Amino acid sequence: MPTVGPSVQEIRIHTGLEHRVFYVAKFTEGVYVLHAFEKRTRKTSKRDMELARDRFRVLVMRRRTESSKKR
Repeated sequence: MPTVGPSVQEIRIHTGLEHRVFYVAKFTEGVYVLHAFEKRTRKTSKRDMELARDRFRVLVMRRRTESSKKR
């Protein structure tokens, strides 16, 4: 899901409804779930995309800050 961020992946869950999970599994310490939601239309809403992008940005900034403190 490059529109959210590099290395962000998407899981599509098909039940009676459509669900999506955006996650990052690139980091060695764990898998980060950025956003999970129920999809009611064909197109992913702008709000859902922005929320996932914002959470990805915060995650990257937090990891940079933590790694610079360890040095």
